[in-house]
Amino acid sequence: MNSTSDPAPTASATRTAHVSAPDGTGEHDFVVVANRLPVDRVTDADGTLRWRRSPGGLVTALAPIMQRSGGAWVGWHGAPGEKLEEFDEDGIHQVPVPLSASELRLYYEGFSNSTLWPLYHDVIVPPEFHRTWWVAYREINARFARATAAVAAPGATVWVQDYQLQLVPKMLRDARPDLTIGFFDHIPFPPAEIFAQLPWRKRILEGLLGADLIGFQRASDTANFLNSVRSFLGITPRRGGVQVPGSDRISRAETHPISIDAEKIENLAKDPAVQDRAAQIRRELGNPETVLLGVDRLDYTKGIRHRLKAYAELLEDGAVKVGQAGLIQIASPSREKVDSYQQLREEVEGTVGRINGEYDSLSHTAVRYLHHSYPVEEMVALYLAADILLVTPLRDGMNLVAKEYASARGADGNGRLVLSEFAGAADQLKQAVIVNPHDIDGLKAAIMEAINLSRKEAKRRMGLMSRSVQQNDVNRWSKDFLESLGTDLGGARPRAARPATAEDAGKQGRS
Repeated sequence: MNSTSDPAPTASATRTAHVSAPDGTGEHDFVVVANRLPVDRVTDADGTLRWRRSPGGLVTALAPIMQRSGGAWVGWHGAPGEKLEEFDEDGIHQVPVPLSASELRLYYEGFSNSTLWPLYHDVIVPPEFHRTWWVAYREINARFARATAAVAAPGATVWVQDYQLQLVPKMLRDARPDLTIGFFDHIPFPPAEIFAQLPWRKRILEGLLGADLIGFQRASDTANFLNSVRSFLGITPRRGGVQVPGSDRISRAETHPISIDAEKIENLAKDPAVQDRAAQIRRELGNPETVLLGVDRLDYTKGIRHRLKAYAELLEDGAVKVGQAGLIQIASPSREKVDSYQQLREEVEGTVGRINGEYDSLSHTAVRYLHHSYPVEEMVALYLAADILLVTPLRDGMNLVAKEYASARGADGNGRLVLSEFAGAADQLKQAVIVNPHDIDGLKAAIMEAINLSRKEAKRRMGLMSRSVQQNDVNRWSKDFLESLGTDLGGARPRAARPATAEDAGKQGRS
């Protein structure tokens, strides 16, 4: 569906989103801007509301820096239609940006995840272009920019994260030219021939060029961005730098692949309780010779259907047999209100049902399909239980699961990794069995190569991959990016923080 099928926006909806310079400036020398805050609201058994740090590498990498510098984090707090006051939690000043249910539907489910996400992932499903979605995206980006401009100190560093907020850098630049602005794109950036489909391509590029430094996962993403700047803005980049029209400012594009908290994963892998849980998982599976594992969000970019097809054909060919081998497929819930994701879930669960119906025995199951999310301790236990991890996305910015597996298996060196060439992790984990997931015969051959890999060769490869992750962990990623941005936050002192209370967590108001 394209923009011509979309009703024309009203006059008020088509006005230009504008971010005015605040009357005063804030007190935070380092501000992170992301779609979500780094804390989640939870309810204890006694009904008490409190905040808990969100899991994930980004929060892990940036929390120590923000705690040292008295940093602020701008983002949505997770509850539509609710407005919260700013508060301090986990040594970070939290700046909630309110979003209504309607705005989430248009800006997040609509433009971010039904326009940009499929467009940036090789148009695996057709993107939709609706003017009302674009208007909402622009207005919400302006809201994030206003909140950021209000809390940033004079000359502060602001680091904007990901595809939901691509207009924020320019909006901030216009309102606060004193700021140093970085942007990091966590997903792929498409080739110019694909990006050309976006009706608002120039506005997106101009928005990103508001940053002093734009970071990408892979060198190919950086090249794609610079090619689009050349094609659609008529500007020729020089050594990765773009002369921003109407100014003497250079915006630079660089490759900074993100990583994981390797030390945390390694320590969990050495934990006796986690190791015992891994042994229990294998017993529950009937102690097969080979346990294969897939860990993905339930997303059409992850190649789950291709993986299941290859595995089913290996069963049909007799190359693997139920009881001797078993596949665990974790598919955590994702964007369940989007039609394409609902359809994908039906297809995946139907395929799993057919495979199990044909190949299960009374004592063994061909595919254990788990539509859940799991805590990191359980994930590491699964990594230790799995002989082979299958990471076969059709397109992925990085894929941190592959790096977690390499980190977890570094001590015993007994794991094997089958990795798509279309995942950013393939640039660093070159010792994996690299595969084109679109090639089902090639995928089957890669799985069999991993199964038949000698213990000595598997240990050699896993050791090299584990060391690569250790040397290039998420702390190295943030340090390298901020140093390239020209920011030194090492000596900053944190300001006194007021802990958030249950009353803060429960305050409600209109969006």
